[in-house]
Amino acid sequence: MKEMAGVPAPGKAEDKMPTTSKRAIKTWELRLYVAGQTAKSLQAFANLKRICEEHLSGEYRIEIVDLLQNPQLAAGDQILALPTLVRKLPEPVRKIIGDLSNTERVLVGLDLQPRQLGRES
Repeated sequence: MKEMAGVPAPGKAEDKMPTTSKRAIKTWELRLYVAGQTAKSLQAFANLKRICEEHLSGEYRIEIVDLLQNPQLAAGDQILALPTLVRKLPEPVRKIIGDLSNTERVLVGLDLQPRQLGRES
């Protein structure tokens, strides 16, 4: 397991945060399950890091769990596909499967952006 910590941005973090109560939590805890250093795993991590830097203002911690090295860890979060992102905090726990390349889908999945019923042009 590896941990990467976001560096808190200078200034007031409250000014950058949406009004949603889930953003009031100090540090977001995210766990990314991967299978080795495949292209898809590396892309998922790069996408996650970019999204966190853009939307969580450095207030996050990413834990990488390589299931090739620690397969027993898949049971705890009921991991069935890889890569899978698990948002541990803020609760409730949320899961997103895939390489996280669809930023809008990831933001909705993390509850950072409301789900849109219909697209406006």
